[in-house]
Amino acid sequence: MREQGAPEVMLLETADLEPPGPGDIQVEQSAIGLNYMDIYQRSGAYPLSLPSPLGLEAAGRVTAVGSDVTEFAPGDRVAYGPVLGAYATHRNVPAARVVKVPDGVSDETAAAVLMKGTTVEYLLNRTHKVGKGENVLFWAASGGVGQLAGQWGAHLGARMIGVTSGAENCAAILGLGYSDAIDRTSEDVAARVAELTGGEGVPVAYDSIGAASFDATINSLATYGLFVSFGATTGEAPPVPPGLLQHSGSLYFTRPTLADYIKRREDLVHAASEVFRLVQEGVLSVQINQRLPLSEIVQAHHDLAGGRTTGSTVLIP
Repeated sequence: MREQGAPEVMLLETADLEPPGPGDIQVEQSAIGLNYMDIYQRSGAYPLSLPSPLGLEAAGRVTAVGSDVTEFAPGDRVAYGPVLGAYATHRNVPAARVVKVPDGVSDETAAAVLMKGTTVEYLLNRTHKVGKGENVLFWAASGGVGQLAGQWGAHLGARMIGVTSGAENCAAILGLGYSDAIDRTSEDVAARVAELTGGEGVPVAYDSIGAASFDATINSLATYGLFVSFGATTGEAPPVPPGLLQHSGSLYFTRPTLADYIKRREDLVHAASEVFRLVQEGVLSVQINQRLPLSEIVQAHHDLAGGRTTGSTVLIP
């Protein structure tokens, strides 16, 4: 794209690809993951140097390696994310940001689960270590991250309370680890949380919605509760005055990001290994509910931004 804006600013072009340089590998891509971060970057919510490629994760097969790369070889099945430029058929990627895809995990599954799964890994294991029997509130529960979080949280023994929209989505998430489903379009979320927790509220709430859900999340937390704001699909959450945290029950507020939690290669490899292990063991079922050719990327962005998708979307180059 040469400018940021509506989905129509994205242009599919053919370009020459140089051989991989030192530290890089070249990948022939078979599946590309779609993430809400793509919308932030395309729309201008997050600034980019223009012109810019788009897309952050994909899976495929190594076709060439840079002169000093020893961990990968041509023919290896790999996935990566987040590395800008995934909307492509072939590309060069820093080897330090790539992981091998194990047997039993398809390329489509790897592309759909890597970023979303490593997000859930850090949220539930490191931002806050979810414990057995703990009440956990998770917004956007029918989305790609939300579906994985429900299953992962249930695996950890937590009582997962999901917030989504509509009776159909509520029914769907009850089969994906959530013990309870709250319909944000017809129910008072905080009141329902109070009812489900005997008036105590939840010790941790994961909120990727932002502005529209902020008050409901604050009002759903127990004393000493942790508000984890990890997205902003309706705009950034408002500034949080210390007095609000004080008078709402000595609360904590944090705004983490995946990039920090996988900055070190050992953290990336560990998180990805945990995700793939749980997929292989059947703990995580990856729901790829939309498949589109890369040529239909404009429509894919419209659908994701308009809330017309569930689970994960995969683009086929």
